Amino acid sequence: MMNKTYGVCFGLLAFGLVGLGTPASRAQGRLAAGETGGASETAATSAASSSSSPAASSPADLRQRIDALKAELAKLNTELAAEKDEDSATSAAAPQDQGSPAPATPAQAAAPAAAAPMPLPSPSMTAPLSTAVPHEFPAGPFGKLDVTGILSGVGDVIGNRVNTSDSIAHADISNAQVFVQKTTGWFQFYLQGGAYNILTLGAPFSQTGPTISNLYGAIPEAYLKLAKGNFNIEVGALPTLVGAEYTFSFENLNIERGLLWNQETAVSRGVQLNETYKKLTLAFSVNDGYYSNRYTTLSGSLAYAINSSNTLTFIGQGNAGSNVKNTTATPKLQNNSMIYNLIYTYTHGNWYISPYYQYNAVKANPTIGILAASHTNGGAILANYNFKHGFSFAVRPEYIRSSSGNLLDPNTNLLGLGFSGIGSFGPGSGAFSFTATPTWAKDGFFVRADISVVHMTNLPASGGTAFGPTGTNANQPRGLIEAGFMF
Repeated sequence: MMNKTYGVCFGLLAFGLVGLGTPASRAQGRLAAGETGGASETAATSAASSSSSPAASSPADLRQRIDALKAELAKLNTELAAEKDEDSATSAAAPQDQGSPAPATPAQAAAPAAAAPMPLPSPSMTAPLSTAVPHEFPAGPFGKLDVTGILSGVGDVIGNRVNTSDSIAHADISNAQVFVQKTTGWFQFYLQGGAYNILTLGAPFSQTGPTISNLYGAIPEAYLKLAKGNFNIEVGALPTLVGAEYTFSFENLNIERGLLWNQETAVSRGVQLNETYKKLTLAFSVNDGYYSNRYTTLSGSLAYAINSSNTLTFIGQGNAGSNVKNTTATPKLQNNSMIYNLIYTYTHGNWYISPYYQYNAVKANPTIGILAASHTNGGAILANYNFKHGFSFAVRPEYIRSSSGNLLDPNTNLLGLGFSGIGSFGPGSGAFSFTATPTWAKDGFFVRADISVVHMTNLPASGGTAFGPTGTNANQPRGLIEAGFMF
């Protein structure tokens, strides 16, 4: 009823305004036409309008009627506002089931949906896995902190084992790590702690406990970050700039690390400067290389974003000094070497493709036991396609060749004496590998498998440097499965 009266009043007001300054008979006719809607509030006006006498509706009468209609309109506006306030109060007071959302008002329905939370900058990850939505909590003077983590296990089956006393199958924790970070303001930090295992192609299975103690301890990465605009400085235990693969299994397309990765640094302690200028991203670091605790290694990277889908990156690293240290985390040849990468990355839609080239060289240095120079050339393609319903499929073909070496000095065999500590493949030998990794991820849960094979090439005639109990088998197949939660 109120809406009908409201419309009649608007109509009468309009007709009345038009009628000013016109003959009384025309105004009378228009008012009569407007009254056919039948509003009780204008009954007196209707009665007067039904008369044919022009004198019944003078300009003064019309002005009086308009004033009356204005007063009525103001009254209706007041009543409508009161009803809206009453409805809002009733809706706010009514209890809502926490399992279902409150009814949306028209304004709420028109509001755009909230943007999904962006992944945190660390740890760095490629497809198909991603960090979970961070858990935020206030930390006093540090402000807001973000916490994420992972819990996963891995099992494998290996063929043509070098050590026959080793079991054909293994199982262990692959990741039980927590990541705490502050990503806002000029003072930031990143802390990664827990258990981890790093499995590498061609290498025997290593249990998680010895892996932690032989490598980077229970806090593998931890650093402070001072940021201003597009420039920042990082100080601490840092992820390497070298290579196209990251260190920990959950960060990569595949569960196992590849042959090229086995020649690269993983974690270095030092200082790193980062700058982004338009399409260029630059980084420079002074660090301890292969975790040597000698800060004589220089690292740098230059990435150019051709467009939103294509990036080209050049990376270089070299030791300006020399170091005789030789451990699992600090292999002597690699720690005294120079290494370079040229990496192209394509990301568009469901595709991720990254081919890259790697060159690694070590000079002769008899004072620390390197009697002859050696170098390797290698290349790999990292590719992944995301299907529907959380499924994805990744592949990694790669090849690496040791182009020189002293047959009388196994210490000059750059290939096969990398991070993993695997046995010598022999100077001048090479290796091809292929890894396929199907993955299914749903919310924070994931499960995936690695199916891989390593094939040795250019084996020395003397043999004994490949796979199997006698070291004469050129192939090693392996199957792995990893499952866990990102939280």
